[in-house]
Amino acid sequence: MDLTTIWFLAIAVLWTGYFVLEGFDFGVGMLLGILPRRKHDDPAQNEKERRVMINTIGPVWDGNQVWFILGGGAIFAAFPPIYAASFSGFYIAMFLVLAVLILRPVGFEFRNKVAATRWRSFWDYALFAGGVVPSLVFGVAFGNLLQGVPFRIDGDLRVLYEGGGLFELLNPFGLLCGLVSLAMLTTHGAVYLVNKTDGAVRARAAAYVRIGALATVVLFVLAGVWIAFGIKGYAISGAVVTDGPSNPLLKTVTTARGQWLANYTTYKWMMLAPLLGIAGPLLTLLLVRAGRPGSAFLTSAVGILGIIATAGVSMFPFLMPSDVMPQASLTVWDATSSQMTLFVMLLATLIFLPIVLVYTGFAFRVMRGPVTAEHIESNSAHLY
Repeated sequence: MDLTTIWFLAIAVLWTGYFVLEGFDFGVGMLLGILPRRKHDDPAQNEKERRVMINTIGPVWDGNQVWFILGGGAIFAAFPPIYAASFSGFYIAMFLVLAVLILRPVGFEFRNKVAATRWRSFWDYALFAGGVVPSLVFGVAFGNLLQGVPFRIDGDLRVLYEGGGLFELLNPFGLLCGLVSLAMLTTHGAVYLVNKTDGAVRARAAAYVRIGALATVVLFVLAGVWIAFGIKGYAISGAVVTDGPSNPLLKTVTTARGQWLANYTTYKWMMLAPLLGIAGPLLTLLLVRAGRPGSAFLTSAVGILGIIATAGVSMFPFLMPSDVMPQASLTVWDATSSQMTLFVMLLATLIFLPIVLVYTGFAFRVMRGPVTAEHIESNSAHLY
């Protein structure tokens, strides 16, 4: 296995870690608009339930965002053309994500500083947006990658984006992939709440898992059928050069409907990815119903892994295909940094990634156990 393939797998691991850990943060934020008791029924109980939900992720959300930095930094170091092309094509979408990710931590810190209802409601909306917008945008981005991004590469290897901006990304298939992401991460957040709360919040979260898990499977299967019959996939025609120069224009690319399924025919083991994407949410539903939320969280994480891996193995070796100039499509082998850069970064990753994993495991161990309304009342001044 060459360094470029190792880094493709490493980036997949980093981003999967991000969606598994930060994903339940996003899910809890989105569920702030669904699970708490309605304000006009019982304002005091509504506020208590909101604080319980927020404090389940309060001690860990900032540590989870480390994975976002790791994933973005890894793409920049290992595949800089992808970084450049994505910021050209997805600039407004990325700016939107960064804006809500900046607003989100402010919401955590400021919400409990003033007891006024309007003040807290404003930050609740900020936390809700901080869950919805990234979840939707990341899904839409994957949907557009599968369809191809409108960019060219000129003779000087400069990326020239020819798209129309944010609204062009919000096409039907892109939005479907966004809904897959929303359903997947909201369900993951609900499973986390089943583990970390009790009483009414826990019961409502468990009820939502049944809806969200089924929605995830249905939307995921629908996206797969659309890819099989309605989306053109990409393939390198002729010999594949894995050790040539980082010049995308040296290859020839063909497109055909159903081409994204070719890898599953060649490598049967890749079928494991979509099977996990379907089995994970269904097992999560069954385990929550059986009263085993800890196991359900693991199967939910496996489902996320399966859905992300399905997109990755379907497109491999393509990272960012071009629908206006297929030859310019960026692949694992022609959009890479130098071998020395990949090697040095691999050494750094082998040193620091275990540290991040140990720290993350330690933080979750220290913060284990449910967050209850009684705990919130007795420590109100020191919690979110």
